[in-house]
Amino acid sequence: MAEFNNVHSVTEMPEGEDAKRSFRHGMFLEPQEKKRSMKALVVKQAKKTCSCTPAKVKDYVFSFFPVLQWLPKYKLREYLLGDIISGVIVGVLLVPQSIAYSVLAGQEPLYGLYTSFFASIIYFIFGTSRHISVGIFGVLCLMVGQVVDREVQRAGYDLEPAALGVLADTAAHVNGTVSPVNPTSQKLLCDKSCYAITVGATMTFIAGVYQVAMGFFQVGFVSVYLSDSLLSGFVTGASFTILTSQAKYLLGLDIPRSSGIGSLIATWINIFRNIHKTNICDLITSFLCFLVLIPTKELNEHFKSRLKAPIPVELVVVVAATLASHFGNLRETYGSSVAGHIPTGFLPPRPPDWNLIPNVALDAIPIAIIGFAITVSLSEMFAKKHGYSVKANQEMYAIGFCNIIPSFFHCFTTSAALAKTLVKESTGCRTQMSGMVTSLVILLVLLVIAPLFYSLQKCVLAVITIVNLRGALRKFKDLPKMWHLSRVDTVIWLVTMAASALISTEIGLLVGVCFSMLCVIFRTQRPEAPLLGWVAESETYESLAAYKNLQTKPGVVVFRFEAPLYYINKECFKSALYKQTGVNPVWVKAAKKKAAKRMLREKGVGSGDNQTSTSVDFVSEPLGFHTIVIDCCAVQFLDTAGIRTLKEVCKDYGEVDVRVLLAQCNPSVRSSLIRGEFFKEGEDHLLFHSVHQAVDFALGAQGHGGTSTSK
Repeated sequence: MAEFNNVHSVTEMPEGEDAKRSFRHGMFLEPQEKKRSMKALVVKQAKKTCSCTPAKVKDYVFSFFPVLQWLPKYKLREYLLGDIISGVIVGVLLVPQSIAYSVLAGQEPLYGLYTSFFASIIYFIFGTSRHISVGIFGVLCLMVGQVVDREVQRAGYDLEPAALGVLADTAAHVNGTVSPVNPTSQKLLCDKSCYAITVGATMTFIAGVYQVAMGFFQVGFVSVYLSDSLLSGFVTGASFTILTSQAKYLLGLDIPRSSGIGSLIATWINIFRNIHKTNICDLITSFLCFLVLIPTKELNEHFKSRLKAPIPVELVVVVAATLASHFGNLRETYGSSVAGHIPTGFLPPRPPDWNLIPNVALDAIPIAIIGFAITVSLSEMFAKKHGYSVKANQEMYAIGFCNIIPSFFHCFTTSAALAKTLVKESTGCRTQMSGMVTSLVILLVLLVIAPLFYSLQKCVLAVITIVNLRGALRKFKDLPKMWHLSRVDTVIWLVTMAASALISTEIGLLVGVCFSMLCVIFRTQRPEAPLLGWVAESETYESLAAYKNLQTKPGVVVFRFEAPLYYINKECFKSALYKQTGVNPVWVKAAKKKAAKRMLREKGVGSGDNQTSTSVDFVSEPLGFHTIVIDCCAVQFLDTAGIRTLKEVCKDYGEVDVRVLLAQCNPSVRSSLIRGEFFKEGEDHLLFHSVHQAVDFALGAQGHGGTSTSK
């Protein structure tokens, strides 16, 4: 069907019209033919997918294993030194953080080291980013820990987190030293620590399956619903929960970990109820660690441009605290809680517990989404900074396999981490070879050094975790700037942060997504709808409310609606149009009928001849304009309610002798109007490519009719 945009050519200029006004020749557009055969599309896609050639197989293998592309091109002299330095530094920083975040995830320190080791190796094979560091991320550890605590409690174990107990022998999976309090759970074949990592590994497996499925079905668009302000607010809110969960370790308190809705408030209530039981030794140790860590971290950030590598203050603190605890007998003398025995080597692989999948499948959804959203966003950010490209779909595969494969080796959920990625980049990283170096550092700890951390106090690990939250908590300093840039984004940040902290992390994420979507809906529900004026000696029309010295054409009102027109804002469109034009055609028609009836009553009580001759001498007052031009440049789409609304507006204004013209409709809107039979034979609903053309046509048509309004 050919589409005509009726900009009529006028051969004669109306007398008295402005000589500068010119009417443009008719414009004819023939739309492209669209092949709508679903069968043809399916056959074409099937041929493309199912065809198998050596070249295609090679491309598929190389794209699925990016390491095969860049490793043969690796420049030893140019890249190796920087990769080794950055890998060693990140590994040194990662060892204490892995141990600390294991406690946050409700696991033994050994499993945090496993997680960091396997994640670096697998991302080396599947990842496309050269710079990001994949490993333990605090927010995900918190979410894993909450689910682990819940499942451990359901299984009948005591409420104390698995990470709090001193592990007698982690390698022994059948252990009768810790008896479940529930008789039904005596059938379990592993102790609380073993069951905790089983829950964590099972949920990690399911999260990885979700991420790989998202990559396979190419549904990465889900991450677009997680805006920067939403993610930032979520991480900051979760940081408060992390800080709260670690506060009891700073004081050496032995209280159960609260979970569920309102866990932050419940935890602080328990802390203050048990504040008299504070372990003075742990409190002093925590205070001293803060005194060392915070200033040194600040110095690292302040002089990062001058330092070739950041000072590994966390490792120094861990070593010093371990030595002090060991030689001071702090556990035996003062009852300080310590990390306990960390065996060397690796435990044998073990599959996830398939019976636990129904319990954790729902919890794994937000973990999977947060994990891949952070990984993809960091990958794209650093790729753009360094001038190369990453494949978002492949990144989803990479982070998915970083969860699926390690779940068989007693690991929990991983993702990219900003702080370690920044360290990695700033210390000379060139490729993911640095990740392999990091894995070797952690392997050295696992094989040789791990047992030496037996006497490390848990309060030291809690201090390391809390100090690493500084970046998220500093976001409050950016609120004034964010408010100045976008008040809506600031409100989204505050709502998500408050919900994540005060309710729960999962519900907070859901609240943030729903609230941000509602903000988008509200912004389209009540959009700007100004009247437009003409910029002299041009063909441009701009908002009368925004700019001065704009002119209006006599008898023509130009109206712009700055949003899609659909069922949510159709009434807003009508009310804004009626308010801006000052004319509600429905009321005008009603007023005409009422006045006519009143005149008939006044004159019609007399003779029938008088009544017949009186047939309505009512003459309405002039409206002040004869044409409304609706600028549709900001209307991205129409639904059936929007088309029906335009029809009603044109019909209602037509009944009071006002013509409605549409201008600057995009192809989607024009197509919707045609399918909705907006243009009917014999009606003057005209469509124009510019507001200027529509106004010129309206003035010309009115001039020919002899009713033109002069300035």
